[in-house]
Amino acid sequence: MGSDAKGKVDPADAAIDVLAGAVAGAATADTGEAAAGTPATAASSASEAPAAPAAGGANGGLASVPQIVELADQLSACADQLHERIMRDIRAWDGGIVPAHVQACARALLEDELLLRQRANGLYADAATFVVKSLGKSQAGVVALTTAAAEKIRKIALIGDVTGLVAGLLSLAGAASTGQAAAIILALDKIHTHIKDIETHRKPATPGTKSLSR
Repeated sequence: MGSDAKGKVDPADAAIDVLAGAVAGAATADTGEAAAGTPATAASSASEAPAAPAAGGANGGLASVPQIVELADQLSACADQLHERIMRDIRAWDGGIVPAHVQACARALLEDELLLRQRANGLYADAATFVVKSLGKSQAGVVALTTAAAEKIRKIALIGDVTGLVAGLLSLAGAASTGQAAAIILALDKIHTHIKDIETHRKPATPGTKSLSR
């Protein structure tokens, strides 16, 4: 690509950078507000939360305030991985004009990232409210699944392929805020299905192609 092309700033590319900065700023503000209120909220509400089942029990997932906070941590980590991956793929165009469909994908995923952070922060703020009485899934299983999702976001060759996975994480975050076991299990199954689909259908990236391309 010529030096003139590299010296130009594409308006749409610049807009994505602005949106990314806004996402990061909003997430930082939301995290700060949630962190300020979380200790008091969790402490004052801990006595109201149902006692967690015995450690290692099959129904122990999301059954206590610390476990809800742990899920929020996992969802925040997924949002971090998503943001890093989006920006890495945008920078791969090396200052050139980013195609419209790539910009659209980046914008959509940045909006998903912000929503995921907002829902995670909501779990931090009101953890005691969202304790699930009987999930039927272990906490270790929930954590392992969300950890695997973060890893797929980081490593998958085509970031467009994680769109369904991110939708599953958003479903989980929303379901957790209802405290309804059935909705949470459905979201966990959705994430599991998308992870398996990615593992089954993943193809090596073609040398020289841009990873946000579809």
